[in-house]
Amino acid sequence: MPRMLPDPTFYPSPAMAKEAPREKLAYVTLLTPGQNGRSDALGVVDTDPGSREYGRLVHRLDFPQGGNELHHFGWNACSSHLCGYAPNPHTERRYLIVPGTHSSRIHVVDTKPDPRKPKLIKVIEGEEVAERTGYAFPHTVHCGPDGIYMNALGTPDGDGPGGIFVLDHDTFEVKGAWERDRGPQQLAYDFWWHLGYDTMITSEWGTPNMVKDGVNPNLLLAGEYGHALHIWDLKSRRHLKRLELGEKEQMVLELRPAHNPRRAYGFVGVVLSLEDLSGSIFLWHRKEETGEWEAKKVITIPAEPADPDDLPPALQAFGATPPLITDINLSLDDSTLYVSCWGTGELRQYDVTDPFAPRLTGSVRIGGIVNRTPHSRDPGRPLNGGPQMVEVSRDGQRIYLTNSLYSPWDAQFYPDGIRGWMAKLDATPGGGVTLDPDFFVEIEEGLRPHQVRLQGGDASSDSFCYN
Repeated sequence: MPRMLPDPTFYPSPAMAKEAPREKLAYVTLLTPGQNGRSDALGVVDTDPGSREYGRLVHRLDFPQGGNELHHFGWNACSSHLCGYAPNPHTERRYLIVPGTHSSRIHVVDTKPDPRKPKLIKVIEGEEVAERTGYAFPHTVHCGPDGIYMNALGTPDGDGPGGIFVLDHDTFEVKGAWERDRGPQQLAYDFWWHLGYDTMITSEWGTPNMVKDGVNPNLLLAGEYGHALHIWDLKSRRHLKRLELGEKEQMVLELRPAHNPRRAYGFVGVVLSLEDLSGSIFLWHRKEETGEWEAKKVITIPAEPADPDDLPPALQAFGATPPLITDINLSLDDSTLYVSCWGTGELRQYDVTDPFAPRLTGSVRIGGIVNRTPHSRDPGRPLNGGPQMVEVSRDGQRIYLTNSLYSPWDAQFYPDGIRGWMAKLDATPGGGVTLDPDFFVEIEEGLRPHQVRLQGGDASSDSFCYN
């Protein structure tokens, strides 16, 4: 049922969202690696420092099946519903839409009436997704002004093209494929938009057959994984331009556009350079004088030398640990960028007030392929995995991390097996980050944490209409 008044967690501008009450709960996907007899789940973590259960997993909603490979879930509605061309202000931010990349199932979870005990109310099977869209292997959810947007890595046979499809934000009906003219786009990964410029941006990873069994070294060395961005007209759904980043820049993943709708730029992480195993951040931007979109590299993070005996087989020949940039996040005021280096076990903080000249302002180490840096709560116990999914609170003061990337890739880079954990960092005024010694959630054996969503919204689940 529609609300009489707009949802109080919808904010016209990033500045207003930044002043919202702090989150008291975090939702985190808990996936089973393959078919291990366990069911996948959605965990609820207490994030209220005044609570006796602070930093604990307080509820687990078990799903009917395991092996879905749960990934980047999101809300059914958000602040973009206040935008003028497709307003839906009376829809609630209530349901979490949780895709299973391997199963192609879509799980709909109701967070009310008790946000600490959400309920699974609907499962859309992969066959329905394929029949209505032509796509399979859904991966990422973003709530748009006129519906729930989801991407898919490919087609039901595991090949390309990948693309975007839409669900109704009230009924969850699968409406169909989004693109009307896809141009040269074949590989897919993330997507985001600049609502103030009627522009969508998409990135590239690989087809399901290219990624589901781990990194294929032959494809990687041949430069076959994604190495470009794509610019689209958001309203006409037509491809406008391909932005080539360079064939040696492999796997173009998470997109983080500026939250201020008048700022026509954003950041994207590139996992690996074939030249030197470095990772990088590119800035895409619109030139005011011409209206053309361009991209340039603004951050390079080098690989770290390592003893081959300490490396997994996939990296021993290189004698180095690549940073493996697998997630990034941008604070709501567009001032601070966080970069997850899953390989080296480092989370980096950059001042991006000048987006063309990022400045490193903080760093924390935890986990890592070689270092296995412990958490401050238990300094004698090494941790595996590393900073992977990173989520930032609306006020920019708290940063949440989980350590599992993608089950087949976990096995390649951490062959001893990922033991799941979730950590929290606090941002220091003026720059810097520190681990919260009182917040460290250890996930039981057989489950791995991935995407985090914060109660009421967070830095990567909202887009805004006004500045």
